[in-house]
Amino acid sequence: MGYRQLTQTQRYQIHARYDLGMSQRQIGRELGLHSSTISRELRRNTTSGGYDPEQAQALSDHRRRTAWKWTKRLPSMIAAVVGRLREEWSPQQISGFMAPLAGVGVSHQWIYSVIWDDKAQGGDLWRYLRQPKRRSKHRAQAKSAGLGKIPNRVGIEYRPAEANDRHFIGHWEGDTVIHGHKQSGLVTLVERRSGYLLAARLPRISAELTQAAMIRLLKPRRGAVQTITLDNGSEFAGHQAVAEAVTAATYFCDPYCSGQRGSNENTNGLIRQYFPKGTDFRQVTDAELRKVIKKLNDRPRKRLGYRTPAQVFLGEYSGALNTAGAALIA
Repeated sequence: MGYRQLTQTQRYQIHARYDLGMSQRQIGRELGLHSSTISRELRRNTTSGGYDPEQAQALSDHRRRTAWKWTKRLPSMIAAVVGRLREEWSPQQISGFMAPLAGVGVSHQWIYSVIWDDKAQGGDLWRYLRQPKRRSKHRAQAKSAGLGKIPNRVGIEYRPAEANDRHFIGHWEGDTVIHGHKQSGLVTLVERRSGYLLAARLPRISAELTQAAMIRLLKPRRGAVQTITLDNGSEFAGHQAVAEAVTAATYFCDPYCSGQRGSNENTNGLIRQYFPKGTDFRQVTDAELRKVIKKLNDRPRKRLGYRTPAQVFLGEYSGALNTAGAALIA
């Protein structure tokens, strides 16, 4: 098996399984990777604070960037790259999208070289990179404190195995993006196979408002809702009503294991690019939120073969895209 660079998604998957105590061989077998790849990843990217998938990605990107020898490209190609960066596409998305169009390989490492060279000259391209930050320890502790407030909570260990492999749409992850001490926020739902995002504003964080928003988001799509895996916040205490409304089963992550909702966790980090910490969501309009949701759903993803989340979710849900059951993760 040839060596390949790991993706951010694979790093979230490694983190989730490593937290569950799985051996390196078991992790490799489940993800279709050689155990030496898992061993190398953990050895090179584990710090004193443990293995964190976002930090691991940053460390890997830094190593590749500093090892890359910058080469000149056509001005028209650089202009195309810069234009897409300003549209907030990631370097990997640009690389995957441009290759079949330009007929010339443009690696995402080279795009990072363009960005950092631009920054050294006083440019602002680096500001368009996504920089999701790790949650604070305080928030993680607050989330786990809600465990006793969730009636009939069912742990993720009981979730059906088919929800793990991402071969079919219908398995969702849910969380909240919070302003202050639950003064306002968003409830976010991400479909695991496609990465398709649904979100709604919450004028305050409560179980009642969260429940109503989730039903409003999922009910029109209930034919593509089988399971919902949630964070342990007390705002999800109404999960049973949601499950009944959309005929689905709800499950909850283990405490301190946000990697078990890697798709949702990563998407919330992207949302924070548009609504940074301190944003009062009572001042955000529904139109502004819809614009951000559309932008994220319409970005090509490497693990989807550079299709967009909207293409995969809506295509497979409608039957127009005949890829259900295929392994899309690179």
